[in-house]
Amino acid sequence: MFPGGRRKRAARETTKACLRREMKEELPKLKIGPFRLWKSLGGKNRYSGKKMSDAVFIASAKGMLRIGAPKEIDKAAWRNPWTGKLTATSQHIRDKLASTGHIKGR
Repeated sequence: MFPGGRRKRAARETTKACLRREMKEELPKLKIGPFRLWKSLGGKNRYSGKKMSDAVFIASAKGMLRIGAPKEIDKAAWRNPWTGKLTATSQHIRDKLASTGHIKGR
């Protein structure tokens, strides 16, 4: 699954603040450089049937993929999104990015 999370609306958390918090919680040894919004995605997920709203950011990253929140994730690895099993959400994001030409298909 692509890393992700939800904003804390009660705290009026911004999307960028949410991204920083989630990355720090889940992968604390990974150093994330400046990031920018790459693509906003929406629509109905054809795999799960749920309405989806996602924001995909681009950033440089270095460091170790050490898990900081074992109750949230059980492993971390760099993966090719076209091989192996993905969650419905990850499939939706991958397919939307491929259909808009933002990533190349198989």
